[in-house]
Amino acid sequence: MKATFKIFILLLIVFSITNTGCKKFLDEELLGNQSDAQFYQSASDAELALAGIYNALSFADANNRIWVFGDVASDDAAKGGIPGDQADIGRIDDFDITTTNGNIENVWDVDYEGISRANWLLDRIGGINMNQQRKDEIIGEAKFLRAYFYYWLANIFGDIPVHTKVPTPSEMQKAATPYQEVYSEVIIPDLEDAVSKLPETADPGRATKYSALGLLAKCYLFMKNWPEAENAANQIIKSGLYRLDPLYRNNFEQAAKDNPEIIFSIQHLPDQNPWLGNRLNQWFAPRANNGYGFDAPTQNFVDEFEMTADSVVDPRLDYTIGRQGHIWYDSVMFDPSWSPTGYLNRKYIQPLSEVPVESKADGELNYQFMRYSEVLLIMAEALNEQGKPGEAVNYVNKVRTRARESYKNDPKLPGYPNIPDGLLPDIQDNGQADVGNAIRHERRVELGFEFHRYFDIIRYGPDYANKAFKDKPNFNYKTNKFMPIPQAELNTNFELGH
Repeated sequence: MKATFKIFILLLIVFSITNTGCKKFLDEELLGNQSDAQFYQSASDAELALAGIYNALSFADANNRIWVFGDVASDDAAKGGIPGDQADIGRIDDFDITTTNGNIENVWDVDYEGISRANWLLDRIGGINMNQQRKDEIIGEAKFLRAYFYYWLANIFGDIPVHTKVPTPSEMQKAATPYQEVYSEVIIPDLEDAVSKLPETADPGRATKYSALGLLAKCYLFMKNWPEAENAANQIIKSGLYRLDPLYRNNFEQAAKDNPEIIFSIQHLPDQNPWLGNRLNQWFAPRANNGYGFDAPTQNFVDEFEMTADSVVDPRLDYTIGRQGHIWYDSVMFDPSWSPTGYLNRKYIQPLSEVPVESKADGELNYQFMRYSEVLLIMAEALNEQGKPGEAVNYVNKVRTRARESYKNDPKLPGYPNIPDGLLPDIQDNGQADVGNAIRHERRVELGFEFHRYFDIIRYGPDYANKAFKDKPNFNYKTNKFMPIPQAELNTNFELGH
């Protein structure tokens, strides 16, 4: 597998190991190269190896482009930027996708590198003499992270080669495992084991039992195993450890990013060597601020947001995007000429007062992979698909209530603290089909630009997908359900065919 299974530990970032307070797990200390024979000897080696797996999640790597597949390939976003820049992103937007598309190779390499690091640690940790409880926790974290990488690979590429241990040279030639089996034989077992080993709470950015349950619930949606999705989501809800932040935008602001709504996030740190800042800040910022202006929201996405009879829009719209007539950041009005669609994604943008122009790619915001609001929507979908729409609406309405009550909690909103009449009323049980449509709508507006939309479109099936992509003549559900395996991989793993 190209650039995937390596015998050296590279650029491992040290975790802060402490018994006091909640410390970030990233640190700037850097190790040199060591062979696997010299490494994996002590508890500190295990911690360093685990840090290296977490580091592979980071958007400090410009090649981590799951946003291209989750957003740009969907109906929520266009490529953005300027014509000709990053043309391969535009080809994905247009469903003119070949095996040589650079974004496909980038995400393949990034995720398999994470899997490689996880496999090395899992293969070697048994021989390390260390505290057994901490050893079990590290195994749980590594298995959660491996499941996370396989989750993205399976949903982007479908049938993929699977390795759950460090392969010999001959084992690197391996046929693809069918999509459903990647879930049933690798992702689900890894997550179940992680649930049994991980602690209930941990420092921000570290996987917990509930991180594993959240991803497990999400995976069961893709498998259409509704009872198990309900069970996993219900365990998170019943834990009492999580709640919706009263103000939606706090999930995407530096001061409140590690709030009790976050089930699992990918952390970033600025001013580090090697680089640990969030490059999404530059990918999505306007060119006027030394950004690139990619991942530009579409009018179709904007039109999805509900509006009252007095033209008051769902406040999540302006927490998610920049648009004409509204403040961008730092009291600067948004200029629609910054984007070919007239809109920009703002969830991972920090104001210039926090990240100046000269260090635009060195952001500190997290990637919020899973929030409690998604767990509520997973619960709603699982219940509705089991013929319980009356129960499902209760969970959807919790999400809608938080959104409309932004007016009670955000002094920046006009009319604060009064909720506008008719804003985001509770949905009613009008039958399974109507409630299902309401849940799909709510996922789109609640989770917009968090890199989930394309995969939702595909899992909803061909009728929904064809309607969503009716303006994209190149889209074919059978052909574009999954992306092609990169040509570089086909050239080296002959078991995949050509």
